[in-house]
Amino acid sequence: MPDIFETATILTERLRMEPFAIAHAPALNAINNEPQVMEFLTFGKPETQDETLNKIRQVRERWQTLHFGWWALIRVDTEDIIGAACLQHVANDPAAPLEIGWRLTGSATGKGYATEAGKAAASYAFDIIGLDQVIAVAHQNNIASHRVMERIGMRFRGIETHYNEPCKTYVLQKSGL
Repeated sequence: MPDIFETATILTERLRMEPFAIAHAPALNAINNEPQVMEFLTFGKPETQDETLNKIRQVRERWQTLHFGWWALIRVDTEDIIGAACLQHVANDPAAPLEIGWRLTGSATGKGYATEAGKAAASYAFDIIGLDQVIAVAHQNNIASHRVMERIGMRFRGIETHYNEPCKTYVLQKSGL
């Protein structure tokens, strides 16, 4: 049987998306400690190295059982980890629909990386997992993420409660990518 950690690696024009690995922990922890990155995710609360390692272990277990999860975003020209992207059940609730999502270090924002990673995650959902649609959710004030969703081709569905708060919710049909 193929190794999911190898087969789920995605190459885009500028990024290599690798399923989370322990080796990614220092860079992911640094990103998850940037207040502007975490503003809409944890209200700016920093993440300890142990919390990052535990999340990576959980994500790796999900990759093995579900065949989707979080990817580290690595620039192919520099080999720098600049963020993360996901395909996961909203709030990790197995009954919830699958969402795509992303987060980038501050120095990588505004360069199209989130759009590139979001499109790749959606393609993985459609072509590998076999979904007909994915959603993306974001805090109502997270304008940058709303714009990424629109650039991906997602359509605004409405304000819905996810992660215990009202979120703008967008949807992308397989035929729309």
